[in-house]
Amino acid sequence: MGRRKRKLTLQETAAKRRRKRETMIIFINGKQKRVKRPPTIDGMSVDEFILHNADPIWLVQNEMWEYLADRQEKSA
Repeated sequence: MGRRKRKLTLQETAAKRRRKRETMIIFINGKQKRVKRPPTIDGMSVDEFILHNADPIWLVQNEMWEYLADRQEKSA
């Protein structure tokens, strides 16, 4: 019989949860790598959130011309 697997302590479990929340696992050259997750707002990427919620005046003030052009193409 093999060794029994020990239970994780509360601190180890909390660290594991935090690591899962902050990182994701991707494959690079056939190996698993842990990388930081991209920033999100309400589950959407930052660019997608800006595209859905920003008004044209805010886009001009922040010099986000590409989003302004996309918005005009969709409304036309």
